[in-house]
Amino acid sequence: MAEQARTPGATRAGPGEHFFELAKVNHVQGGPDYSTAEGSCVEGDRLMVALMRMPAGTGAVDHSHPNEQWIYILEGTFHANVGGQDVVAPPGSVVYIPSNTIHRGKAGEDADVVFFTAKDTSHGLQGTKA
Repeated sequence: MAEQARTPGATRAGPGEHFFELAKVNHVQGGPDYSTAEGSCVEGDRLMVALMRMPAGTGAVDHSHPNEQWIYILEGTFHANVGGQDVVAPPGSVVYIPSNTIHRGKAGEDADVVFFTAKDTSHGLQGTKA
């Protein structure tokens, strides 16, 4: 039997589990009290991955988490601020967020942002509103 996931509603990979249909596996909120991002999440021993959608014109307010994060933009344009630095990330780009760094992000007004994200499992997917 697999261990409990750190993220409420996420799937925890168990022994012999090597394949997941990420778009169908579950439904979690990226940050229930600070973000409009929703999608699916799978956690392993040392790494978690998620496929998230942020509706056009919406986003996440300032927050942080103790685990570092990578965000790969698949669709739309992501407007972010990471540690005080503004970032505009079109499809095909990646945003790096160091651990414990205050950051925020918003989907452009014209289209949803779909992104693939990866974090280490020192903490769950969700952070803390700043």
